[in-house]
Amino acid sequence: MNLIDVTRELGTEEECFAFLEKMRWPSGVRCAVCGCNRISRITRKSETKNVRKNLYQCLESTCQQQFSVTSGTIFHDSRIPLSKWFVAISLVMEAKKGMSAMQLKRTLWGDNKGSYQTAWHMMHRIREAMAEGMFERPKMAGVIEMDESYVGGTKRGRKYQGRRDHKQCVVGIKQRDGELRFFHAPNARIETLAVYLKENVSTDVEAINTDELPAYPKALRISGHDEAKHKTVNHSKNVYAIGDITTNGIESAFSLFKRGVVGSYHKISIKHLQRYLNEFQHRFNHRKSDNRFEEMVSRTSQTAPLPYHVLIAE
Repeated sequence: MNLIDVTRELGTEEECFAFLEKMRWPSGVRCAVCGCNRISRITRKSETKNVRKNLYQCLESTCQQQFSVTSGTIFHDSRIPLSKWFVAISLVMEAKKGMSAMQLKRTLWGDNKGSYQTAWHMMHRIREAMAEGMFERPKMAGVIEMDESYVGGTKRGRKYQGRRDHKQCVVGIKQRDGELRFFHAPNARIETLAVYLKENVSTDVEAINTDELPAYPKALRISGHDEAKHKTVNHSKNVYAIGDITTNGIESAFSLFKRGVVGSYHKISIKHLQRYLNEFQHRFNHRKSDNRFEEMVSRTSQTAPLPYHVLIAE
């Protein structure tokens, strides 16, 4: 579904609730608390705003909880109509360089309505559902490209030239013609790189391409990878490819992320950096999928709520 399909087919709340129900429970409604499939639908005649619609009752004697299709999802306790939520998800999925919370606010409510904090909270809840770590991920194989980069502004003055101690380290791993993974790392030291290699890269790979950073050979040895499969390109001598030996794929992903930070967000918070990385990672990995909107809605229905007080307290 693209944005036009979303607005045409999911324009009413009834259509949105039915779609979310189908995405969340493909085999039929189950209790959001205990998972029992013995439920009854509660219908109400009142049309007042205080009465919740699409309410269910669990018939399990030890549970008997009432729940809705949004219970336990990122939409939990949200007063924003699902139709606006679905438009927001579609916009975020299609924005190659990301979309700022201010732009989302203007798109959904205009200049004089809505709240920036509301749009910002929506964006982070969507990013929370984009986190790949919530699902089991196999180790990457084939030809691997790995690189590190730094995010942060510049400090003026001669004493700061060439220094990175005020910036945040990001480690990227990409399987050639495969998926991308971003990590907000504490540093790019040997032990740190070894952990990411061990947890994400299979030892049975064809090659691991990196730049000339001295930490990589030792990190490969510690993580149990064959150093003979390590291939490097020397960027300091303006060498970016030697046949198939290149890190252009992971560097292209880094470039896209940085253009999004500078051009769309302008600045981002350090404590939320991983969520922004999750957003670009997920969008990059699903860019060729024809069902990326449906897949994203399914993920939102499996993601726990992210209350505002928890988000700002982290």
